[in-house]
Amino acid sequence: MKKLLAFMVLSLFLIGSFPAVSNACSCAELPTAADELERSDAVFSGKVIEIKEEKVKGYMTKKVLFEVTNTWKGMDESQAIITTGFGGGDCGFRFIEGQEYLVYAKESDMYGAKSLTTIMCDRTNTFRALQNDLEVLGAGETPTKKADLSSSNQNSTPFYLGIAGALAVVTLAAFFFMKRKKK
Repeated sequence: MKKLLAFMVLSLFLIGSFPAVSNACSCAELPTAADELERSDAVFSGKVIEIKEEKVKGYMTKKVLFEVTNTWKGMDESQAIITTGFGGGDCGFRFIEGQEYLVYAKESDMYGAKSLTTIMCDRTNTFRALQNDLEVLGAGETPTKKADLSSSNQNSTPFYLGIAGALAVVTLAAFFFMKRKKK
């Protein structure tokens, strides 16, 4: 039993000691609303209705589903999906379900397949925090096409579920190894 416990502790240590891939994200200064409008592929306001986590290229990302209320550039559908990182060092923006945002997004493959993305270095922020941007953007337009993108925003298996599965396999292997050794 002591050997089994030692094996499990060693296994947990080995799994936890592999370094995680990380990137640093540092933003000098946010661009002006006019500059951000010019360089963005899509600019819209909307409410976050769903956030799904997904592992892409070894990184955890988020697909954020918005109900679009107004659009200024590159968006004519009533819903949009924005891809971003988890926040912090991977440059991802931390969206909250139920909050309204003014989103400045670019087509990018930064988080896997080419999609609309936004990062913390863009002007994207809560709609309330960017009221002054409306002076530059103007009134905006209501989306013209009805869309339901919720089915395309399916959640893949979370990263932590994979780790739990690996630990279960290691534990079972250790159990059978120890049982076999006793015979």
